[in-house]
Amino acid sequence: MQAEIISIGTELTTGAKLDTNSQWLSLELAEIGISVIAHTTIADDLDEMVATLRTAAERSEIVLITGGLGPTLDDLTREAMAKFGNVPLVQHEPSLEHVKAMFAKRNRPMPERNLIQAMFPEGSEPLPNPRGTAPGIWMPYQRQDGEISHVAAMPGVPSEMKQMFRQQVLPRLDGSGQVIRRARINLFGVGESQAEEILGDLTARGRDPDVGITVHEATITLRITAMASSVDECRAKIEKTRETILNRMGTLVFGVEDEELEHALVRLLRLRRASLSTAESGTGGLLAHRLTGVAGFETCYMGGVVVPTNTAKRELVSVDPMLIRQYGAISQEVALAIAKGCRQRFGTNFALAVTEWPEFDPDDPLGQVPASFVALAGPNVAKVEKVQHFGDPAIAKSRTAKVAMNLLRLQLIEG
Repeated sequence: MQAEIISIGTELTTGAKLDTNSQWLSLELAEIGISVIAHTTIADDLDEMVATLRTAAERSEIVLITGGLGPTLDDLTREAMAKFGNVPLVQHEPSLEHVKAMFAKRNRPMPERNLIQAMFPEGSEPLPNPRGTAPGIWMPYQRQDGEISHVAAMPGVPSEMKQMFRQQVLPRLDGSGQVIRRARINLFGVGESQAEEILGDLTARGRDPDVGITVHEATITLRITAMASSVDECRAKIEKTRETILNRMGTLVFGVEDEELEHALVRLLRLRRASLSTAESGTGGLLAHRLTGVAGFETCYMGGVVVPTNTAKRELVSVDPMLIRQYGAISQEVALAIAKGCRQRFGTNFALAVTEWPEFDPDDPLGQVPASFVALAGPNVAKVEKVQHFGDPAIAKSRTAKVAMNLLRLQLIEG
């Protein structure tokens, strides 16, 4: 059994709003072993909605729709379903009473336009909506091959949609007798192509469980998807693949699921009973922001300073102006001096420093690729890493902050 999800609304196709319903529904369907083959987003256009509905229902047993059930003229889902099924819209008295009761409960008169929310394609079944005025719709559809597909329309408001799905739609779905479970492993310090090369056959098409690779701001996430007849069997498949990934990727792996580098770093610092301070120029306090967002950071992160100017470097972390004149503010020598001065200022075991970098245009083929430096100072350790700034300038701060945190993470693991 397979499903498709259709999101309705011009506010989605124009980018004014983000569709989060489709992701949530896909995860819910996976819990009962129903694979989703397509997400489609359509503007409030009746003909396009009908055509998309017909295509989806002809190839998938389940079609879930969100949005377009409101009372306004651009809410066309019920009309599209009626036209798609070649049936008229008919009034459903219990639904009409529900809509009236919702307005009465709020001490508001019901506009005549809201009567449309009690109209349903003939032969369909209303799905009660205890949280709002828009009932959902459950509608069977006979395909050209004689098989029956089912179309469920739900409100676009996430809180209403989720309750309706769990209470009204989910009990109507048989599932496939299979379950799907997922897991994520996060890595840093290697490119996507190199990661795939190290993983080898793990990312081969058709492998069970499937291993996919996604990249976000230089963090690589390996997504493991397993399908089996039981949850325990899925977990066993995932665990075996997880062990193989850990063996092949080694210290490139820093966490699982929603864990970020700052979570891994704070965990290691607390484990080693070590303290950290930061001094940032180019990242403008992003390191401090991320570290202080981790529960328990107070036991290991002692604070930080932002040093975007030479004066700040001199006054806040005691960098010798002669050093800056000799090597330049963007240099490994100054980066290390900032880290050492920061460590001394806060009295911490370790300090991380980030220099600034010049502005750059990634679309200029003749432009020089700029660089910055991150430095680590600690007991018997002084390390500097050069960061080349290529690609999207919007992620330069995030990527550089991650390089700095990863430098200390590896030191704590290997040192």
